[in-house]
Amino acid sequence: MSYDITHKTVLVTGANRGIGRVLVESFIERGAAKVYAAVRRLESAAPLVEKYGDKVVPIHIDLADRQSINAAAQAANDVQVVINNGGVFQGETPLAEDAIASLEFQMNVNVYGLIQMAQAFAPVLKANGGGVFAQLNSVVSIKTFSHFATYSASKAAAYSITQALRELLQEQGTLVLSVHPGPIATKMGDAAGLTEIAEPPTLVADAIFKALDHGDFHVFPDSMARQIGAAYQSFAENIVEANLSEG
Repeated sequence: MSYDITHKTVLVTGANRGIGRVLVESFIERGAAKVYAAVRRLESAAPLVEKYGDKVVPIHIDLADRQSINAAAQAANDVQVVINNGGVFQGETPLAEDAIASLEFQMNVNVYGLIQMAQAFAPVLKANGGGVFAQLNSVVSIKTFSHFATYSASKAAAYSITQALRELLQEQGTLVLSVHPGPIATKMGDAAGLTEIAEPPTLVADAIFKALDHGDFHVFPDSMARQIGAAYQSFAENIVEANLSEG
């Protein structure tokens, strides 16, 4: 099913920079009525408010804090589209001394935060007609790179949860997207040492809108992502997106 975001109310986590900021801007410029800019520090959304006025509403969400997520779901009870873009990155190998601590830190935000967002906002989306729940995963959720192994593991777990959400939320008419960017020009991309091959975050926004038009589940926005996505396509269509039962 396709989804038209014109005049819709949207919430984007991690909205103050990088992909999240571009998503806020893109939703407004493509006709959304209002965007909740979900951030850990409300003042970090000030530049978006200055640019777009009351079409941007800063709201506090810390993906490591369930209470903040639940409070946001109560306050933003008119939301029709949720884009869970926020996340953390620590690049460690499985043999690093702090590998376990790194994985625990990233699981807490990238996976438990996703689950808590879904639990809090699925009822809101249902009450508002179904809507959209999009999760920013990564190409490393499909292909692990050894020096980013703990991050890859957290994103693989998030991808697994996103697959379950696709199945569960379709019953309430919610379109679920799993977005798998490769190297994108953000501070996180710089931290991963991918600056030289990174592509613009606008590619992610454009790919999400294309997926909404076509009702797609998997979204591969950039050059590396599309290459991996093309190789993965058969498995994605015949296994991940197929109606297979647990038995």
